[in-house]
Amino acid sequence: MTFKDLGVSSPLLDALTKAAYKTPTPIQKAAIPVILKGKDVLGIAQTGSGKTASFVLPTLMRLQKDTHLKNRHIKVLTLVPTRELAVQVDEVFQQFGDAIPERIKSLAVHGGVSINPQMIGMQHVHILTATPGRLIDLVESKAVHLSDVGILIMDEADKLLNRGFQEEINKIIALLPKKRQNLLFSATLSKEVTAIKKDLLNDLVVVEIEKKEEKIELINQSAWLVTAEKKGPLLRYLIKSNDLKQVLVFASSVYQANNIADKLNKNNVQAVAIHSKKSQGARTKALEQFKAGELRVLVATDLLSRGIDIESLPCVINYELPRSPKDYIHRVGRTGRAATKGDAISLVTKEDLHHFKVIQKKMKKWVDLSYSEELDLHGF
Repeated sequence: MTFKDLGVSSPLLDALTKAAYKTPTPIQKAAIPVILKGKDVLGIAQTGSGKTASFVLPTLMRLQKDTHLKNRHIKVLTLVPTRELAVQVDEVFQQFGDAIPERIKSLAVHGGVSINPQMIGMQHVHILTATPGRLIDLVESKAVHLSDVGILIMDEADKLLNRGFQEEINKIIALLPKKRQNLLFSATLSKEVTAIKKDLLNDLVVVEIEKKEEKIELINQSAWLVTAEKKGPLLRYLIKSNDLKQVLVFASSVYQANNIADKLNKNNVQAVAIHSKKSQGARTKALEQFKAGELRVLVATDLLSRGIDIESLPCVINYELPRSPKDYIHRVGRTGRAATKGDAISLVTKEDLHHFKVIQKKMKKWVDLSYSEELDLHGF
């Protein structure tokens, strides 16, 4: 099946070819025709499945039929949980929106940056991609009006509803017209998503793509038993003694991420932390440098990890274990991709041992545990 078979218009077909989109992914095959018919859709598909294009392409085609708008009255609203995702989704809208004859303006708005340029930028916007908090700020400032929204998209709906956005989501939905098309996309069918679909979706079509398990066969996993106070020296020892490059380190909190990066830099290991407290410009720059191999170590929290998609990332280090086995598999799955081997190293304290055993049991793979007390960490 081709994109043409799905009903995608000629200008967008040309744009897809230029962007090296060859054949539709399963979520695109299932969702695009249904969205073009104006149906409400609940799409369940994992990150990296091509879901963004699956709602961007048909949304642009539906919007082409009616591009007239009152200033500051948007036609399409996409809600997302993070700044990074807002930028990524808007980039796809712009990429394909530029290919069609009609002038369609899209914009991403989010916290962490000044609201004033965003208020000015709201002029004549058709498609707005927003984090909930910043959208409410803009609505209350009368910089944008939601009464003409014809299509509501919630991307990563499970994360939106799991991260305490429920009250803000309810407030936003109350401002939307009753008659509209609703598109929810989620990696999982969580209880929150199940609850909201009953209230939000009409004439519903569920599109569920079977989730592929993270392939961890190519990942060389190892773990070190270490005391909490020796984690820093051990991390620096592992990076320096193995001459590791392009290392992604996972931390449990903003404070810890900053602390790890600061101590690495003080010990002549180039590192940058990215987290929700950093400005958007700083985060974007750090990601670009890391992806280009210009930054040796990137320290990230789980919240930021979804924006880090590198085909052949050589090494991931869990400075602290994640809360769930699924998160562990997602973390280590950042490496060992595209038939390229990768290393995943975990720093484990005695207090972590039981939790680490649970992770290994769920993963159905046992990880060799080494003892850091046998190492000479002096000077690290």
